[in-house]
Amino acid sequence: MNAKFQQRRLVIGALAVTSAIVLAYGCGSMSGAMGGGGAETLTLSGSNEVPAVNTPATGTAVVTIKPDKSVTVKVTVTGMTATASHIHEGAAGTNGPVIVPFTKTADNTFEAPAGAKVTDAQYESYKAGKLYVNVHSAAHPGGEVRAQLKGS
Repeated sequence: MNAKFQQRRLVIGALAVTSAIVLAYGCGSMSGAMGGGGAETLTLSGSNEVPAVNTPATGTAVVTIKPDKSVTVKVTVTGMTATASHIHEGAAGTNGPVIVPFTKTADNTFEAPAGAKVTDAQYESYKAGKLYVNVHSAAHPGGEVRAQLKGS
């Protein structure tokens, strides 16, 4: 009886180890497949601007940058009269150039134009967390609200 018990323990242990390996491999594969392809939902605020802006305005951006470098974005803000919105290249705490300008689709709503793409170098910046979305206004032409993309 003792030998059967030990044999069952070995089988159960082997199954547990095998399950752990399969689970770890599956999660690793999933993360690689999803890298850079999932949508990020960002909360834009004046405190993220450089320099920070004291504003009641807030916003949400849903951004997807896929491994094929295609870009889809929808930005909606409240508490301000938005004049423009873009993806910029720049690390948190810095300002950088516009790389994907958005089209105003409604009051305080912007979207990336159909076919928008980033370059290979910009995609690498995205994966490194060095892109951000911001929204400009007449009161704050340099940007009133902002959020950093996390990348993959």
